[in-house]
Amino acid sequence: MHTTRAMRAFLAISSVALVAACSGNAASPAAVPSVAPSVEAPASVAPSVAPSEAPVTLTYLVDDSQNTKDTAQALVDAYTALHPNVTITIETRPGGTDGDNIVKTRLATGDMDDIFWYNSGSLLQALKPADTIVDISGESFMSNIDPTFITTVSQGNAVFGVPSGTALGGGILYNKKVFQQVGITVPKTWAEFEANNAKLLAAGIPPVGASFGDTWTSQLFVLADFYNVSQAVPTFAADYAANKAKYATTPEAAAGFGYLQEAHDKGWFQKGYQTLKFDQALTQLADGKFAQYPQLSFVLSTIATNTPDKIEDIGFFGVPGTDASKNGATIWMPAATYIAKTSKNVDAAKQFLAFIASTAGVDAINAKVPPAGPYVIKGSKLPDNTMGAVKDIAAYIEAGQAGPALEFLTPVKGPNLEQICVAVGSGQEDAAKGAADYDKDVEKEAKQLGLPGW
Repeated sequence: MHTTRAMRAFLAISSVALVAACSGNAASPAAVPSVAPSVEAPASVAPSVAPSEAPVTLTYLVDDSQNTKDTAQALVDAYTALHPNVTITIETRPGGTDGDNIVKTRLATGDMDDIFWYNSGSLLQALKPADTIVDISGESFMSNIDPTFITTVSQGNAVFGVPSGTALGGGILYNKKVFQQVGITVPKTWAEFEANNAKLLAAGIPPVGASFGDTWTSQLFVLADFYNVSQAVPTFAADYAANKAKYATTPEAAAGFGYLQEAHDKGWFQKGYQTLKFDQALTQLADGKFAQYPQLSFVLSTIATNTPDKIEDIGFFGVPGTDASKNGATIWMPAATYIAKTSKNVDAAKQFLAFIASTAGVDAINAKVPPAGPYVIKGSKLPDNTMGAVKDIAAYIEAGQAGPALEFLTPVKGPNLEQICVAVGSGQEDAAKGAADYDKDVEKEAKQLGLPGW
């Protein structure tokens, strides 16, 4: 299927919201258009620099999730098949805070790979990209990319990365067979979610899976609830960025921490969740060992690879809020590939980024990795056999019931959220303290970034 008009409309609206909400380190309206084009133009593969036939080797640092490794390998294999003089060596790093620290340290010490895979949005701003990453705003291949994504990899008038994969849904993955077995349906309110979980407990099935052995996975009840926050408090993102709103003093925003505490207090999580790794949790979800897993949709390709016979048993729904009429889902922009300023092969790296930012790059990914959401490359297509859970995400977008995560509307995200969520979700501290701790974490990060108002 083609990228839908609804997706373009969503991206256009998100772009306007992002530019309106951010200042200082965020992209300015002059840097990128605020409205996505109404006509899908085919993406060119041609880089702005002439390809060289001389042998060259690039190193590529990516996180160690299966989806990222498979996507990076698909891009590398397709590109080097077209350019046999180029060798690209992939190196992996952990996800979460440990991986963030590796990226920051390598950039700070001048020891970064030629190119690297990292988040778009607020986490990019903490890398001091103007000092550490090559500006690619003048490259012709940037016209292939939806303008909204460009805002998430920009600082001032500079642009630093190209989308490497799909946009993602953030919410709850669920096992359809378990839902059928217990006789429950997808909830549209938190009260319905609670009622479902009571029935699951009565049936002897853990309602919610968690994998705090990979601490980053603990954050989804908080982060994926932002669509509900934005519906209840439309100015929260702008007020938050300007230091005029806090999690601890905004009940709608603090709700996600409450959900974590409730899950712990009511025994929703499966046994051993404190040390379980997320790939193990995915297998347990597919096997029906628990019913639901708060997660980002990029993990769907891992389920499809590891348990292909069970991928269509998995569905997706947004974190339920208090109002069924405003039910929706939170959307993440893709991660990006960046070029380190210390690279000795910048021109060759730009040629590879040009390939990533093309329909040929999308085709290379689709051939090897089931897409976990819509692409943000103009003219790109999703295959006809797209996973059912991805279609669930697309349905939210097409219905106009989707919005971007907070980290794409503000330049700041506290780096210790995952540890705070683990503490709340494992009963070490209550929700109120978790929200207050996160406000302190955000304040520290905002001051380090030099944001106005902090």
